[in-house]
Amino acid sequence: MTAPSEVSRPDKILYPDAGWTKADIVGYYRRVAEYMLPHLEGRPLTLHRFPDGIDRDGFFQQARAEHFGDRVGSLRIRHDEPTGSVEHMLCEDADCLAFLANQGTLTFHRWAARRGTIGRPDLMIFDLDPPDGDMGLLKRAARRVAALMRDCQLSPFVMTTGSSGLHVVAPLEPLSDFDAVRDLAARIAERLVAEHPDEFTTEQRIEARDGRLYLDVMRNAFGQTAVAPYSLRARPGAPVATPLDWVELDKGDLRPDGYTLENLFRRLGQKGDPWARMFEQAIDLPEARKAFDAVK
Repeated sequence: MTAPSEVSRPDKILYPDAGWTKADIVGYYRRVAEYMLPHLEGRPLTLHRFPDGIDRDGFFQQARAEHFGDRVGSLRIRHDEPTGSVEHMLCEDADCLAFLANQGTLTFHRWAARRGTIGRPDLMIFDLDPPDGDMGLLKRAARRVAALMRDCQLSPFVMTTGSSGLHVVAPLEPLSDFDAVRDLAARIAERLVAEHPDEFTTEQRIEARDGRLYLDVMRNAFGQTAVAPYSLRARPGAPVATPLDWVELDKGDLRPDGYTLENLFRRLGQKGDPWARMFEQAIDLPEARKAFDAVK
């Protein structure tokens, strides 16, 4: 667990509803590190920090702070102007996770690409949030995205976000750029909208969705991030973004925020990480695009 000396103000309450303290959060990230770190390796991060707890305003941080020193890795990336060059953060060991948690980081958001191939993602991401919390519609969306991905020879994986939705993610060989990945994801979304126009939409404006579920593919862009597996969320109950097996979508009591700091390790003890070997199923994007074009 966590040595008291590595936590400043260890008794500070960060989750008032559940009573979780900063020491609890640092301890959580130390304990979950063996499952979480493979999903962070080489990926620039954006932190969602709440130094005074979730009932106070938090803030996002993507640039590495100088005072972090060598406890946090770095990767300098050039963005289009006006952003320019940014020294991003990498976190690749348990000490780094604990240090950033001690800085008030509750949520880790990661890039879809890694160091060495930063312009070529190894993930395709669909971000699905249901209107009015409609779990039936959310589950149908996830299954239909997954089915069309499989028709494209992709291997979909599913995760609760710890917030209000699900992510459906497919591993890729990092050989194509973000624009190409987003283009195929958008084509998959457009086909699903054409097949199910009363349930799904690609309309970004909320007022134009008319109660339909938005098939969001915008995470598939350079510089965009998505919540990392096993990251806490800054919401009551300390929910956790949790990878699932597909059969778990059949559970009637499944909720996007159902796994929490309190119950996650019981789950991991029973099932391990369903995403642990996902990249054994990665394929090159042109194969998927060719398969998509062949789908009738």
